[in-house]
Parts: sequence; C-alpha cells; structure tokens
Amino acid sequence: MAKFQWEATTRTGDKRKGAMEADNAEIVENRLRADGMTINRVKKEPRAINISFGSGVSPKDLQIFTRQLATMIDAGLPLVQCLDILANQSPNKIFARILTQVKGSVEGGATFSDSLRKHPRVFDDLYVNLVAAGEAGGILDTILNRLAIYIEKNVKLKGQIKSAMYYPVGILVVAIGVIAVMLVKVIPTFENMYRNMGNAELPQATRVVIGISHGFINKWYLYVGTIAGVIVGSTMMRRTERGREIFDRMLLRLPVIGPTLRKIVVARFTRTLGTLLASGVPILDALDICARTSGNKVVEKGIFRARDKISEGHDMAGPLADSRVFPSMVVQMIGVGEQTGAMDQMLNKIADFYEEEVDAAVTAMTSLIEPIMMAFLGVVVGGLIIAMYLPIFKLAGNIN
Repeated sequence: MAKFQWEATTRTGDKRKGAMEADNAEIVENRLRADGMTINRVKKEPRAINISFGSGVSPKDLQIFTRQLATMIDAGLPLVQCLDILANQSPNKIFARILTQVKGSVEGGATFSDSLRKHPRVFDDLYVNLVAAGEAGGILDTILNRLAIYIEKNVKLKGQIKSAMYYPVGILVVAIGVIAVMLVKVIPTFENMYRNMGNAELPQATRVVIGISHGFINKWYLYVGTIAGVIVGSTMMRRTERGREIFDRMLLRLPVIGPTLRKIVVARFTRTLGTLLASGVPILDALDICARTSGNKVVEKGIFRARDKISEGHDMAGPLADSRVFPSMVVQMIGVGEQTGAMDQMLNKIADFYEEEVDAAVTAMTSLIEPIMMAFLGVVVGGLIIAMYLPIFKLAGNIN
C-alpha cells in the first residue's frame, strides 16, 4: 500500500488537499469522486527511509491526542475530520504522519480500532480494545476520556519512578568519574613523590591503592570489557523468557525497591482492569490485556494462571490469592467487588489507594537512597585519600 497526496475542488468551489493510503492512484480518485470532488492532482508520495528508536510518540503526545479527540467527538464532529485536524496541528511529525495514515484507513472503510491496530508501537492492545468497545457500544467519547485519564495517571506513575532514580544514578556517575580521575591522575602523582623520597616501605593500604591504579591505567580495557559484558549479558538475559522472569523476581525481592515495585504493579493492574471492565471489555479479555501490560514477568504469569482458573468457572479472588503476587487486602477487596457487582469501582478505589502509597514509598525510598549514596561516595573517595596520605602521617610520626 502506497501513500498519495491529492488536491481537489468541492462542489462549492473550495480547494482541498490531503493524503490517502491506497494500492494505486485510481482507488484514490474513485474515493474523491464518491465524495463529490473534482480531482486536480493525485501524486504518489516517495517512500521515506525512517531510522528511529522506539515509536517516536511520547505518552504525553498520546494523552493530549486522546483528550482532544474525545472533546471533538463529544461536540459532534465526524471522526475523519477530527483526525485530519489533529494530524495537521500535531507538533510531532511522526505522530502527524501516523494519524494521517489512520485517517486514510478509516476513509477506506476500516473501523477506527482496526486502523489503530496497524500501529502497535503507538496504540497498544489496551488502547485498541477500549476503542473497539467504545465503537461497539456507541460511547467512543466516554471511552476516550477514560483512556486519557488512564494515560495521565500512568505518565505520573512513570515520572515518579524516574525522578526517584535520577539522584542516585547521578551520584553514581559522579562517584565513578571522581574515582577514575583519582586513579589516573592523583594517585600516580603521590606514587612519584614517595618514590623520590627513597626506599621507605609504604603501608599495605597505600600499596593496594597504587596496585589498583596501575591495573586501571595499564589494563583499562579489562574494566571496560567487564562493565560492557555485564550490561550486554544482562540485556541478553532479559530478552529470554526465563531470564526476564529471574530478573523481575529479583527486583521484587530487593529490600527497599521491591516493596515499592510491588505497589506500582498493583496500582497499574487495578487501574488497567478497572478501566477495561468499566468500558465493557469481557473479564477474560481484560485479564489477558492486564497480563501483557503488567511490565513484570512474574506478575504476568500470576495473572495468566488466575485467568485460566476463572475460565474454568472459579471466582476472581481465589486464583489471584493463589498467585501470591497481590497483597491479601487487594484480593479481599476484589472479592467484595465481585459479590456486590461493583468490581470496576472497587478496582479504581484500590488503584487510587495504591497510587497514594506509591507517592509515599517513592518519597521514602528517595530520602533513604540519598544518605546511602553519599555515604558510599564518602567512604570510597575518603578511603583512597587516606590510603595515599598514610605514608605522610607515618613520616610525620617518625620526625616527632
């Protein structure tokens, strides 16, 4: 399928232009004539070579698009016109091109959800299935508003995690830089000074630090190779099913980070499931989507096992409790939601509670990591400095 740029004149004499995806120019011309337009020009757009990492569309772009589309549809504008307006005003050129392709697909007779499904790197299963439910129920504007709220909360959650990690990562980078400068520049200067002082025996700690400095300068490639090997090895391990499960299980068991990650997982699961059930998505399909968007392989397997049990006729609370992933309070509240028939409302209440818990946990984790990282930096750098000054202290003692 190729992309064609077209220009045409309406019955009222207005000039229009746009882009459309089709197998050939004749299909584009037939579509324009069916809309009552006089064709001025149809030209095939040359295929561009795009090299990009990721989808090129941020969650913020998606959230703004979803909110604006919901407002336009609620105001009564046709879907194709909404997509055309949003594509033309989008500052993100990649997203604008994708929206133009979606609009062309809708004009070609495809449903909105099927058109979105052609771009899985931008519109995931959750988004597409909710849109499909909204189309089937005639409540697309309501569904899009729920999606916008969900994306907003998800973006906020990810932002909290990133902000919590900025400080320790920054301290770690500074520590590595300071240690490298000391090993390459400072310690060799002290070594030359002690060598010029004669054959005095240096303390053990000083000899160890000088040995580390020699190893770092002369065999730096071993250090770099080891770090690169660890990074590449862990990346390759995470790409395997078993490796990612081991890695995710280790993260959940870490002393400080583990409980916070578990709260994040619970908040994401309950928010996603509550949004899907409130939009009319069947429970088994909703659990399938929740499992694949959980972000943790251990949680994903637990949800899939619970889904299988539910498909056999069990209730939801029991299989979730057997998975040992979710806290007992969450399982009990889900059980109450099942009995009262207000599952979606109960799930959203759980999500609100755990999002507040995540706020508090991230703040506590940040306040705990800061002194630990500062103490680490002080011990390492201070230890190197003390080790190099020990001969001077010993010399001063001998003079006295």
